[in-house]
Amino acid sequence: MANRVTMNICGEEYTFVAEESTSYMQKVGSYVNGKMEELLAGAKVGRTDAAVLTAANIADELFKEREAGEGLRRQLKQYLDEANRAKNEVSELKRELFKLQSRK
Repeated sequence: MANRVTMNICGEEYTFVAEESTSYMQKVGSYVNGKMEELLAGAKVGRTDAAVLTAANIADELFKEREAGEGLRRQLKQYLDEANRAKNEVSELKRELFKLQSRK
């Protein structure tokens, strides 16, 4: 069931309708509002330009976070591969130790 929340973003009322919780939608709306107000306070642009620039800035954040996540996944895979190689080496060393102990 869709949830509905109305919030104020840069002086305008917007109603969000989504499956996410109302607290999540409020968090999203508050983030967008903060980014727009930050941009409007620092630049001499109108609301429409601020909205486009805010969308571009948020898209930039998204792409950078995705890239960072991909880097972490690659690093994690590398660590798992190294751990697997070490595990195999330990198993081989245990077998060799067992062989040596059996000869005594």
